[in-house]
Amino acid sequence: MSCILSIDTSTNVCSVAVSQDGACIFSKEDFDGPNHAVKLGVYVDEAMSFADSHAIPLDAVAVSCGPGSYTGLRIGVSMAKGICYGQNLKLISVPTLELMTVPVLLREEVEEGALLCPMLDARRMEVYSAVYDRALHEVRGIQADIVDADTYKEYLDRGPVYFFGDGAEKCMEVINHPNARLIKNVHPLAKWMYPLAEKRIALEKFEDVAYFVPFYLKDFVAKESKKLL
Repeated sequence: MSCILSIDTSTNVCSVAVSQDGACIFSKEDFDGPNHAVKLGVYVDEAMSFADSHAIPLDAVAVSCGPGSYTGLRIGVSMAKGICYGQNLKLISVPTLELMTVPVLLREEVEEGALLCPMLDARRMEVYSAVYDRALHEVRGIQADIVDADTYKEYLDRGPVYFFGDGAEKCMEVINHPNARLIKNVHPLAKWMYPLAEKRIALEKFEDVAYFVPFYLKDFVAKESKKLL
């Protein structure tokens, strides 16, 4: 097992955690954001001080790599790369939607044969989503969906599908299928990252610190200022 510093800034929530031997031993979270530019450095300093005070050497940094907030992802990945470069640590990327399945699988009684559909809000009736089975095999890849009654019908017709994340609740009225299950208050948090990060370490699946970039899914579009000069 390894000691891993985990960072998630993919949504409005800013979170940092430290895990060792397959358990979370330090966690800080801020739900009042987006405050990543203010909170992340403080939380990282506290996490690294915690590890140092307990004489626990870090082996790797894991970071949520998207999709999600363009600015949030840039801040989180930049911080993770800086730490890895400065301390000669391995960099691990964890897809945000896959990360969201961890608390569901750990805390919920998911029905046999059910599918998991994490959703991130992309405004209006659009979400970023993917579909996984209970073993986290990808049934359908990550994409941007404009949700209507038929968007997930082929999966719902097979059996139960659990929808969760900050994009899920707004979609339930239009999905309106007897096999649709809603789980509230699921966020991608750093404290849930360690099982996925440990798996990537075992597979030696690391990122190139110099060239790694987040998975934005969509190109960033700058808004034109309405202020007159």
